[in-house]
Amino acid sequence: MFFTHLVTSFIVSSITIVMIMLIKKLFSKHLSAKWQYNIWFLLLIALTLPFIPKQLIHFENHFFSFDMNQSNRMSTPFINNTDGAGLSNENWMKDFTVSVNRLNLDFLNIALASIWVAGMLVMAGLALHAWFKLKKIKDTATVLHNEDVLQLFEECKHRLKISKPLFVGESSLVKSPMTFGLFKTCILLPRHLDEKMSTENIKYIFMHELYHYKTRDIATNYLTILYQIFYWFNPLVWMAFKEMRLDREIACDTAVLKSLDEHCYLDYGNTIIHFVDPASHSKNYTWTNQFNGPKNQIKKRIEKIAAFTTESKWLKLKSISIFTLAGVIIASQLPFISAMAANNSRYDFNNEGTHYEDLSEYFDGYNGSFVLYDMKSDQYTIYDKGKSTLRVSPNSTYKIYIALIGLELGVITRDHSTMKWNGTKYPYESWNKDHNLSTAMKNSVTWYFRELDQKVPRDTTQAYLKQIGYGNYNISGGTDYWLESSLKISPVEQVQLLMAFYTNQFGFESKNIQKVKDSLLLEIYDEARLSGKTGTGNVNGKNINGWFIGYVETKDNTYFFATNIQNQDNSYGSKAAKITLAILRDKGIIKE
Repeated sequence: MFFTHLVTSFIVSSITIVMIMLIKKLFSKHLSAKWQYNIWFLLLIALTLPFIPKQLIHFENHFFSFDMNQSNRMSTPFINNTDGAGLSNENWMKDFTVSVNRLNLDFLNIALASIWVAGMLVMAGLALHAWFKLKKIKDTATVLHNEDVLQLFEECKHRLKISKPLFVGESSLVKSPMTFGLFKTCILLPRHLDEKMSTENIKYIFMHELYHYKTRDIATNYLTILYQIFYWFNPLVWMAFKEMRLDREIACDTAVLKSLDEHCYLDYGNTIIHFVDPASHSKNYTWTNQFNGPKNQIKKRIEKIAAFTTESKWLKLKSISIFTLAGVIIASQLPFISAMAANNSRYDFNNEGTHYEDLSEYFDGYNGSFVLYDMKSDQYTIYDKGKSTLRVSPNSTYKIYIALIGLELGVITRDHSTMKWNGTKYPYESWNKDHNLSTAMKNSVTWYFRELDQKVPRDTTQAYLKQIGYGNYNISGGTDYWLESSLKISPVEQVQLLMAFYTNQFGFESKNIQKVKDSLLLEIYDEARLSGKTGTGNVNGKNINGWFIGYVETKDNTYFFATNIQNQDNSYGSKAAKITLAILRDKGIIKE
């Protein structure tokens, strides 16, 4: 969801900025000017993280793994009904659903995405305007012809070991020296600057601008513009980049001072002050590194120049250590980003033996997926690869595992599982009476399983779901967290969990497994037994999500399946069941 992504971006960017500013304040005397600036590159990394595919930053995915080739599976003996098909549960094709009221986040996502894109377009438009303004300056600039100044420029390049040819020009449209151009770098001076300033002062300017070029500050400037477009909604990012630009100028000033004699420091500072006229600084030149800046920045730069001392090796070592520490602290956000990215997303499924089949003819009018696992041949057959790993609410299919957890904890027992009806009138007559596990499962009695779930401590349920790897095992969504709420699972995971349940890979009490199996038996055919559970998701009165999961036992094999269908208002568990039965019949797995 876009909302989740936006929140993640805001939180990560804000926390990183606060961390960096706090570290800079606490260790200001232990960080050199260069590393005061370098620490901002950690922010650029942090701003990138929310846009990195989650697979590249994924830390941990607790999912249940098991050997799909288990031969010692625990199952009930096959029952052969020679009299043909027999109906074991007359209500299993009837839809029992509870409507839940949910805020329509689709509109919120669309609205937020639209606002974000609109903001980016405005920011991009402003950046483009500044770029065209800079292009006009470049097009009207003339090559510098003063041979003495050009010679001085080459000497400065040689001093900094820069061999690439750079354009040096002058323009009447600029009031302060500036450097710009990612591929063809230009250094522009105000027109007739060579007549107003001494050769020594111009040398300071060249050294300053060339240090910007050598440290690739031009490319960094482009990156900050890009990130400011993406993160226009976060005022802390604006503030951080303002501080970063100041630290960049101070770092550049410090690098120049290191190459000068001490008696030149005052002259260098006076050269900067020469351009302090507010009219000489333009905020529109966002693509450039300007020699001057706002008055408050100039003041801080002059203060740093006045306090400049040669950097010791000990200060350098402390700076690197603090930078490393800051990197570790900021990297600690990766698990949070990974968790946010993985929330309510997809299951990472990779099985080389999977056969993908086009079964769209069965899904007319529905978005959906069908997953079939053949235990004997260890073969998956999947329709719609993308939707087969998309996690959605399990709805009533989750009742299988509520029942199992209740039995394991002794909330109900195999012989005593009856719960008293509290007299509340429900829309289905079959719900309005006492129920045991078998009748509650057959009639999908939500009040029964809600009460059963509430008798289990929430942290215990969470631990069980995490142990068996039930989808995203997120039960934070209130009382009915499995009904179109926080708990999500994909069709592939449904099949894998059914396989683990059927063969008791959970290590639960085998008789409890068998008790739940008995409650899932739906039909007995001539050569097969069908067990399973339907589920229907109803939101604001509309059936948007239909499930049918289960397994078919034959004489020599067992097939596990999960079908999920979705549309705006016609997705029933019974419809998912009809689709499933049609596929199973056509494949010859069940015969009537």
